[in-house]
Amino acid sequence: MKLKTISEKEFKNYADKSSQITFYQTISWANLKKKNNWQAHYLGLEDKGKIIAASLILSKTLPIIKKKMFYAPRGFLIDYKNKEVLKEFTKEIKVYAKKENAIFIKIDPYVEYKERDNNGDIVQDGIDNHECVDNLKELGYKHFGFNLMQDTLQPRWMHVIETDGKTLDEVMKDMESKTRQILRKNERSGIHTREIEKEELPLFKDIMQHTSDRREFIDRPLSYYENMWDALHDDGILKILVAEIDFNEFEKNTKEELETNEKELKDRTYKYENQILKMNPKKYEQHNKKNEQEIERLKKQLKKIKDYKEKYGDKKLLGGILFLIYGNEVLSLHGGTLDDVMQFQSAYTIHFAGVKYAVLNHYKRYNFYGITGDFRKENPLYGLYLFKKSFGGHVVELIGEFDYIISPTWYHIYKLAFATYHKLKNIKKKK
Repeated sequence: MKLKTISEKEFKNYADKSSQITFYQTISWANLKKKNNWQAHYLGLEDKGKIIAASLILSKTLPIIKKKMFYAPRGFLIDYKNKEVLKEFTKEIKVYAKKENAIFIKIDPYVEYKERDNNGDIVQDGIDNHECVDNLKELGYKHFGFNLMQDTLQPRWMHVIETDGKTLDEVMKDMESKTRQILRKNERSGIHTREIEKEELPLFKDIMQHTSDRREFIDRPLSYYENMWDALHDDGILKILVAEIDFNEFEKNTKEELETNEKELKDRTYKYENQILKMNPKKYEQHNKKNEQEIERLKKQLKKIKDYKEKYGDKKLLGGILFLIYGNEVLSLHGGTLDDVMQFQSAYTIHFAGVKYAVLNHYKRYNFYGITGDFRKENPLYGLYLFKKSFGGHVVELIGEFDYIISPTWYHIYKLAFATYHKLKNIKKKK
C-alpha cells in the first residue's frame, strides 16, 4: 500500500462512490476554501493499482509560528473498521504532513456513532460504530469526546429524514399533525418558495443579519455568501430558497373560506327551520357556533390582510434557507426569518420544500443539520430540536472530532494561542 497525490478526477471518481461523501469532500468545496488561503491536497492510498482510501486534505499556514495545520473536512473517506488500512493510511499521511511542515491533522468523519430514534434514544440492536472510535484512539488520534453541544468545527449531532424509496405522502405521514396543519395553513395563506438568483443575495444576507441579531450570533459578510455561490452554485451544490407571502392570494383564499362558512350556516339554518333537515338541536347549535366563530375569525383575518397590504404591498419576503445538495443528501446549512413576519412560520414551508426536493429527486435523506445532544427541556436549544423533530425522522450522532498530533510541542503552543484568540474574540463580542 502506498499513499500518492491523485488528480482531481481520480479523487472525484473515488469520493462519489463513498457512503461517507458530503459536499465537504468535493473539489468545489476545496475551490471555495482556496479563497480563504487554504491549500487543497488530494491524497489516495493505492493497493495493487487500486485506490482503497482517499481524502481531500486542506492545509493552512498558521500565523506567527509559520507551521501548517491539516484538516480533512468530514474525512477521511476510508473504512474505519479496517484497522490495517487505517493504520497504513495514518502512517503514510503522517510522513506527507511532516514534509509539508504540518503540526497536526484534524478529522471529523461523516460516520454515525450509535443509531438513535426521533427522541434521541439509542436504538436497540441498531448501528454501532464504537469500533471506529476505538481504532482511531489506538492509532494515536486524540478524540475530543462525545460532546453534547455545538462546540466542534462541524455539528456532531444532526436531525435527518430518511427519504430513500419513500413517497411524499409517506414522509408527511411521519410528521406531527401540528406540522401538517401549519403547512396547509401556510399554503392557504399564499406562502410559496422560490429559488433566488445571485443578484438577490443581499436579500438573503438581510434575512441572516436579522436572524443573527435576534439569536445573538455573528453572521458572515455578504462576500461569504457570494463566494459560496461562485464556487458551488453552478455545480448544482448550492441552492437558496426564500419564502414569500402573496397577500392577494391570501385575501382571495380567505374570502372563499368566508363565503363557504356563510353559505353552510345559511343553508343549515334554512333547512333546519323549514324542517328539511332533521338534526339534534344541540348538534345544530354546535355546528352553527363553529361556523359563526370561523366567520368572525375570517373577518378579522381580512382586516389584518388589509393592514399587511398597506404596510408591505402585495408581496412580502419572509425568510430563506441555504441548501447544499450533494451525494446522498439535501442539507439545510444556513437559514433565518425576518423579525417582523415571524408569525407566518415560513421556516416550515421552506424546509418542506427541501424535503420535497429530496423525495422527488431520489436523495437518500433530508438533513436539517445541527442540533445538540442534550434533549432536556432546560437546554436553551431544545426548541430547535423540537422544531426539527416535528417533521419526523431521527437523530444522528457522529463519532466526533479527532486530532492526530505530529509535533506535540508546536501543537501545545498552537492550542494556547488558539484559546487566547477565542478569549479575546469573546471579550470583544460582549462589548
